[in-house]
Amino acid sequence: MKIINEKGKLFGLINIVDLLVLIAAVAVAAGVGYKLFAPQIKESVQPQVELTAIVRVRGATPFLVAEVERNSQVGKQLVSGNSYVNGTIEDMKIEDYAQQVTTADGRIVTAVDPDKKDIVFTIKTTVPKGTATPSIGTQEVRAGRTFIVKTNDFETSGNIDSVDIAE
Repeated sequence: MKIINEKGKLFGLINIVDLLVLIAAVAVAAGVGYKLFAPQIKESVQPQVELTAIVRVRGATPFLVAEVERNSQVGKQLVSGNSYVNGTIEDMKIEDYAQQVTTADGRIVTAVDPDKKDIVFTIKTTVPKGTATPSIGTQEVRAGRTFIVKTNDFETSGNIDSVDIAE
């Protein structure tokens, strides 16, 4: 039995050009599969550590403060897009909103706003140990960044005050 017969077929079964096209298609499919599923597989096998982020909504209006007092967000799971993500609001505090103002004589002093408040959320999740880009859903979590606090019935944005990643 010849490897390539007189019709140009490999082992009498498949044309060499067809075989090359088939190998290329399988290679492309394997590459796409790797790009889509490798990060998820990597995260599922890496050890996970707890991440705690403190997010502060500065100068929240009385309406927003009244809403979070009426409808507590503590214990609710975070949402990204239209899907739940691995993150929950563990605690929520309402604090005075202090800001610096200039007095009539030109001094800069810290004054408490009588109407606005700061809403401080404590958010917990797990992230892969040693990750360079800790994230909750699609949002990277780093101190100083803006973070959208979104649950199934509430959404606002604040700044991340601190991030603590357990070792």
